[in-house]
Amino acid sequence: MIVIVDYGAGNITSVKRAVEHLGHACTVTSDPAVIEHADRIIVPGVGNFRATTALCSNGAGSALANQISLEKPVLGICLGMQWLFQSSDEAPGVHGLGVFDGRCQPFPPWVKSPHVGWDQLQIAAESRLLHGVQSGQFVYFTHRYRAPLVEATVAACDYGNPFAAAVERGNLFGVQFHPEKSGEAGLAILENFCTC
Repeated sequence: MIVIVDYGAGNITSVKRAVEHLGHACTVTSDPAVIEHADRIIVPGVGNFRATTALCSNGAGSALANQISLEKPVLGICLGMQWLFQSSDEAPGVHGLGVFDGRCQPFPPWVKSPHVGWDQLQIAAESRLLHGVQSGQFVYFTHRYRAPLVEATVAACDYGNPFAAAVERGNLFGVQFHPEKSGEAGLAILENFCTC
């Protein structure tokens, strides 16, 4: 069972539609008990980093952390990926899950923010999530803050400065872009996750 976590940070409908289009059953929930029994988990999100506090308010964050420790496949999308880091300047004092080191920061002042639209991936390492995706592939972004480059970075994007566009460690995956809005390449990435 694929679970899409609902914590009040939108774009859930688009993610659900894309997963179902690929032929995979999924359910949307914030129930920690359902999350604990998932085969795969997607943490989507559009909005402020502060929205991630909802993950902790009912135990969903603990359930997710437990699933990650059990090496269940987990995919964070956009804000869902940023939540995997320690913190974000967008919401000082709010802690992320801290699976990846570092904090998310705003774009430098010399580029337009938010970063919205199609931009290119620079593949940085071999990746199960990005299998079949070529360096230079365009995907769709919409975000004001960016995650730092870390050891687990498998793809970067350069907008003002390079930032982590995709991270992967074991069965833990994150993408800053929106695969559900990224055409055939995005669907291929979601399919890779759903079958990894």
